[in-house]
Amino acid sequence: MGNIIIGVIIAFIISFYAIPIIIQFADQIKLYDHPDERKVHKNPIPSLGGLGIFIGFMMGLLLTQNIPAVSAQLQYFFASFLVVFFFGVKDDILKIKPMKKILGQLLAGIIIIFKANLLFTNFQGFLGVTYIIPSFGVLFTLLTIMVIMNAFNLIDGIDGLAASLGILTSCTFGVFFYLSGDMFYSTIGFILASSLFAFLTYNYSPAKIFMGDTGSMLIGLINAILVIRFIETAPNTNFFPKLTSTAMGFGILAVPLLDTLRVFGIRILHGQSPFYPDRRHLHHILLDRGFNHVQILYTLVSISVLITVGTFYILPIGCTYTIVAQLVFFFLGVYLLTKFIPEVKKKAPLNVEKIVEPEFISTSSNQILH
Repeated sequence: MGNIIIGVIIAFIISFYAIPIIIQFADQIKLYDHPDERKVHKNPIPSLGGLGIFIGFMMGLLLTQNIPAVSAQLQYFFASFLVVFFFGVKDDILKIKPMKKILGQLLAGIIIIFKANLLFTNFQGFLGVTYIIPSFGVLFTLLTIMVIMNAFNLIDGIDGLAASLGILTSCTFGVFFYLSGDMFYSTIGFILASSLFAFLTYNYSPAKIFMGDTGSMLIGLINAILVIRFIETAPNTNFFPKLTSTAMGFGILAVPLLDTLRVFGIRILHGQSPFYPDRRHLHHILLDRGFNHVQILYTLVSISVLITVGTFYILPIGCTYTIVAQLVFFFLGVYLLTKFIPEVKKKAPLNVEKIVEPEFISTSSNQILH
């Protein structure tokens, strides 16, 4: 427990004092996320907040871990974090081609799977499936890592949202790993939450800085690592009914995952690319109905808490039925929201000609269309 507390303090202090320096540096060299028809902010704002998150997280972890004792995985985790960091920073500054970012995500996932040996071996009862063959496990793990990374990238659409959801999910995983005696992964969860909390003090509406792809992809990668470990190890504890860890892990990450899958599904049904930019994300829907940034933040975080707690209490009905209940609750809620709460302003027309990148690989800084 002592290492966790020390790591949390270190990560918070470093991120908290690093971010103002990053803001000042960005002001000096005029490195901003400029407003356009796709974004909600009116003034140029730095988008390198992910750099402060990364520095605080890495220092907190490095200074509290016994490297020889955990080096079998830790060194490869660091390698994957660095891959995401460099691809994210380059995109936030220079804008890289879509395929390069995809390759960066693939590389990070491959390191996690083949070097850190972290992958799915069991569906834990979902659809009645337990053991899965190794080749499918590799593909499904890689897909999971990439989906979660892009889900946090897309949820970063308003001030404070991605950081707040990241704090909630990483703390939830951190508590579980602490109670189950898995201190290494518990430390990862709590240190990430601490770095994000420091960042949130500058990103809370009105934001002084955005996290950019550097921050959102790092949050996604770390949460992917935590949820894979959680699903694989939870059946060995007494905290949950057997063969339900998949449902619990899915519930913890439900808001970013289901919102992304919902939007992709709608676009495909309309004959569009799943990466076609539009105003279908949940934070867009709430914004169009008169909610401000703070109200949307608290609404979506509250929904995430409700799904997480509700999932825990209905786990005895079984893994598959629990996931079905999560889907019904989420999609029914979105339907009722759009059906009974009218819009307070019209959607602005989308100028497709000015959009040069698919949504999921564009800078994650407040991607709200105007």
